[in-house]
Amino acid sequence: MDQLALLFVLLLGALVSVPVGDRFGLPAPVLMTLLGVVLAVLDFVPNVDVRPELILPLLLPPLLYAAVRRTSWRQFAANRRPIFLLAVALVFVTMAAVAAVAGAIVPGLPVAAAFALGALVAPPDPVAATAVAGQLGLPRRLVSILEGEGLFNDVTAIVLYHVAITAVVTGSFSAWRAGMDLVLSAVVAVVVGLALGWGANRLLDLLGDATLQIGLTLLVPYASYVLAEELHGSGVLAVLTTALFLAEYATDADDVMIRLAGHTFWNIVDTLVTGVAFGLIGLELHNAIRTASGRWAEMLGWAGAVVAVVVLVRLAWLLPATWLTKRLHARRDHDEDIPASWRETVVMWWSGMRGVASVALALAIPLTTDDGSPFPDRDEIVFIAFGVIMATLVLQGLTLPWLVKRLGVRADTEREKDFEKALATRAAKAAKRRLREIEQVEELPDELSEQMQRRAFDIGLRISPEIGEDERREDHEMRVRRLKRVRRIQNEMLSAARHEVLAARNEPGADPEVVDRVLRHLDVRSMR
Repeated sequence: MDQLALLFVLLLGALVSVPVGDRFGLPAPVLMTLLGVVLAVLDFVPNVDVRPELILPLLLPPLLYAAVRRTSWRQFAANRRPIFLLAVALVFVTMAAVAAVAGAIVPGLPVAAAFALGALVAPPDPVAATAVAGQLGLPRRLVSILEGEGLFNDVTAIVLYHVAITAVVTGSFSAWRAGMDLVLSAVVAVVVGLALGWGANRLLDLLGDATLQIGLTLLVPYASYVLAEELHGSGVLAVLTTALFLAEYATDADDVMIRLAGHTFWNIVDTLVTGVAFGLIGLELHNAIRTASGRWAEMLGWAGAVVAVVVLVRLAWLLPATWLTKRLHARRDHDEDIPASWRETVVMWWSGMRGVASVALALAIPLTTDDGSPFPDRDEIVFIAFGVIMATLVLQGLTLPWLVKRLGVRADTEREKDFEKALATRAAKAAKRRLREIEQVEELPDELSEQMQRRAFDIGLRISPEIGEDERREDHEMRVRRLKRVRRIQNEMLSAARHEVLAARNEPGADPEVVDRVLRHLDVRSMR
């Protein structure tokens, strides 16, 4: 098997893992990691030949962009306090705790190298957290906090990682310079993200065509990441800024085709790239086995100690942080998402899985320092990092569904239904209001006006049938049944038309381009 065949196996696994995970109640990213582990122990499967410095630029931009599309700037602004406590403060605390323990148990490990290890295992993976949380039906407030933490903790951890690596490679460290680098990296990233977001928004209007616009949205995250990194900024923060800007300002309510096609496109990208990313994590078992050869007991002990630190520090931090957030929330009545009970806090604790970023940072550790000597304890650091990733991702990922079910943590469906009903009512009122405006400037026949009034009401009723009175709801249901019958017959007629047009494609003298154009017309008619 060569590298290309291995890539196709991972892509196929990414697709198959979704229905398999749904069937057995297991997260697809965890299944892909296990597939990678299985592939890693097979003799005919080659080692992954990807330059470590390319893993983050290739995988993170589309994954981050896809994750931001599911949220909004208002959520980040409202949840800034819990996100800060988890994505910034907790990363610092975890890094310090891991560095202290690793420096004590690994003989001869330099302080800066210990901090590099702490930085690369500190951030929970945003992709793993959101993918797992999204499948478990967790309360939206928990998913919002996990998404915010996962998206912003990479920014903090990657900057701290680069500071620690630089200290090891150069042999010098300045706290003042490190702090300035952190601030400068954030400022550059925000400026780049806003500039590219503004430029992409203008270019989207210029392109017009849905296919070209969606293609641009695939290029923009990569451009934002690479440009920010070239200017010594945070590529992750730049992608987040660009994505939030476009989500806020590049949305046209009437771009129906772009929205539907874009949603489908990014779901496909998210599924495939996520599968490949977590498959690569499992495939790194190759290197872990080679590193630990003859030292299994010692190195597993080190990895186990760091795993315990990572897991326990998160719990020890979450308990007082949640209590403090609740107190501030009650006093100031902020519109922020916080865990409502100790059960939700436990679920948040157990959702702290490490993943793609940690693997990429571990593999990106330089082989040598500036003076030509080997990077101190590089193999040990990589093995410990892999142990933390596998333990948290596989163990926590496989047991999280059981824990959620055991604790009875589930989404507030009543609240979601109430919000959906309120939106349906607003949509129907907006439609009626627009109809009245049209009637003021156009003279509509009574029959047409009555029909449009009914359709305006149906707009909301189709979203949430509960908003109608019993008599009107029954009348609507009767019309829906009739409409479904009409649509069924019409779909069968259109299906016969499509079969006939496709058959003409193989006839002598048929122009395939004309056939495809007619077929596309029928497809659009069917979708409408």
